[in-house]
This record gives sequence, structure tokens and C-alpha cells, in this order.
Amino acid sequence: MSEARKTTAATAASKPGIEEAVRIEEQELARFLGEALSAAGADIPSAEATVRALIGASLRGVDSHGVRLLPHYVKVLQGGRVKGRPQMRFEKRAAAVGNLDAGHALGHLAGYRAMEEAMTLAEEAGIGAVAVSNSSHFGAAGAYSLAAAEAGYLGLSVCNSDAAVLAHSGHGVFHGTNPISFAAPVAGERPYLIDMATSSIPFNRVLQFKAIGKTLPPEVTVDDQGQVTQDPSAADALLPLGGSTYGYKGAALAGMVEVMSAMLSGMRLSHEIPNMIASDWAEPRKMGQFFLALKPETFLPGAVYAERMAEYLKALRGERAQSGEKVMAAGDREWAVERNRRAEGIPLDAHNWQVFNELAESFGVTAPQAKV
Repeated sequence: MSEARKTTAATAASKPGIEEAVRIEEQELARFLGEALSAAGADIPSAEATVRALIGASLRGVDSHGVRLLPHYVKVLQGGRVKGRPQMRFEKRAAAVGNLDAGHALGHLAGYRAMEEAMTLAEEAGIGAVAVSNSSHFGAAGAYSLAAAEAGYLGLSVCNSDAAVLAHSGHGVFHGTNPISFAAPVAGERPYLIDMATSSIPFNRVLQFKAIGKTLPPEVTVDDQGQVTQDPSAADALLPLGGSTYGYKGAALAGMVEVMSAMLSGMRLSHEIPNMIASDWAEPRKMGQFFLALKPETFLPGAVYAERMAEYLKALRGERAQSGEKVMAAGDREWAVERNRRAEGIPLDAHNWQVFNELAESFGVTAPQAKV
């Protein structure tokens, strides 16, 4: 196991599992995150974009990419890896194509800006594609495709990341978890939303299973000898989606993400990107991303799109389910979690509750108040 993963795994093992210590209301947590990011050096647009992405991920139950990442973004701001006051530059290169030089901004600011530019292009051309250069970790890919869908567009967002996943039939890590997100508007409902890694599981899940002493599912990780293991303590790398037999599918999708996010932006491939945790906090990671927006009304009348989308979802959800199960469309589970967390508050485990209080004290801001 790499030194970075050994350090992260050791930290995870010392945490109190996934025990929920408190729940915090969305607005209260957003207030604290914004004040902490500002104190760490982020300007207002950078802080607002990051808070929007982190809170949204936590509301949808994507806790691995939600508010728990605040301490990491504080470190990269203070270390200089990302710029809290970036100078971003957008260049339109064709009728429906542009490039955003993010200027080593927080990836959330770059992601939202790029999707906004893509939607502007799509408003004129029906489709808009924006490659982003000199960016950084942007959290959950779903934040940006969702922003497009909420504005009435089909949205696609992809990003490569530092190597953590075997190439199919390979021995060492090569691709990142390389997420793909696609979202589509649905009349009268929350959007259809896909937000997935191209690896079998996120590495964060391995750390979580190690912390609670739980055996991993089969065909998701390998040990340092390249042998499939279900022991989270022995896991050294992730398998691509599809496992050791059908992993060529996940590996192919990861490769597609490499081409779209790294090639088109001229940025680093996964195996060239410095490790998110182990690398110098002052070293920019020079990451690339790719965003696409499509305007449905340029393909067919808007009313027809809405009707056909509703028919598809009704038919899908109406399928006969296996015993004890329910057939759901992409995003249904996330929207159910979102409804619950908006009502009950966003959960923080005991470790992150402690870390947030320590950050509040160090920055001289008010710690988040637990929901009564």
C-alpha cells in the first residue's frame, strides 16, 4: 500500500466508525463552511461555490465528497496548491466550444463557471462543450450536471483523478476513480441524475469498511500482490467497475474520461497527477475537466421531451421488483435522502464534529450548532 494510503487508512481506523454524533441544519452548516473557507483565504465566489457543492453532496447522501472534505480544502488553500482569489479566463474557440483556464482555482468554482459557459453556448448552438485547464479537485461530479438540469439542460461532467485503480489485467494503479455524471430535467420532479465513479467502489468505502471491521464485497479491491481481496486492511488498489472479469468495461469508461478531461484540456493524465493527500500542499495538480450542456428544445419540442421523459420514468419505476426491493430511476435514492436531510439535518460523525469545532476555534469563527 502506498504511504499516502497507509496514512489515510491509519487515520480512518482511529475514527469512531460511521457513528453519527450530531445533525446540523443545512443553512447553519453552510454558514460555518463559508466562514471557515473565507478565513482560510477563499474569496466570496470561491467560498460560495465550494459550499454549494459540498452541502449539495451531503444532502444527497454522497458523504465521501460532501462537507467532510472541508479540512482538505482548508489545507490546500493555506498551502497554496489552489488560489483563493484566482484569475480565471474563458476563451470561446468555436460556435459551441470553449476553454476555461481556471488559474488553479478551487475545482468547485471552476466547475460551476464552466457549466455556466457551456449552457450559454448551448443557448445559441443547442450544445455547448467546455474543457477546463489548471483546475483542482472538484468534489462530486454530480454538482455540475445537476446545475445544468436544474436550468433546463442535459448536463454531463467528467474529471480524471490521481491513480488509484488498476488497468484491466494490470498489476499497478493507472487510472483514477474518474467519475462520470449525467443529469436531465424532469418536469415537476427533481432531475434524473447519474453520479458514479468508474472504479468498482470509491477508496473512501475501503477506509470506511476498515474502520467498522466489515468485509468488503467481492471483486472490488486487490492486495499489494494484485490478488483480489475482501479484507479492507489488505486492500492496496481498486478494481475497475466490473471487477477482475468484466473490468474492461470500467477501464474503458475511465479511459474515455481521461481523453475528455485530460487530452482536450492539455492537462495531466491520472498516472501523472500528484497524489491528493501525499503531494506537496503548495504544488498545483494541474487537473483537467470537461463539461457538456445540451438544450432539449433544439432536438425536439420541449413538451414532447417532457412527455417522453415522464413516460420513461413511469415505465421504469413501474417494473416488477424483486422481493423486498423497489425499482428506482437514477437519482431517486439521492432525492429521498435529500428530503430526509433537509428535514432532519445533515449528519456529522463524531470525528468530523470534533474537527469542525477545532477549525472554528483556530479561525475564531462560531462553531456549527447542532440541530436540537
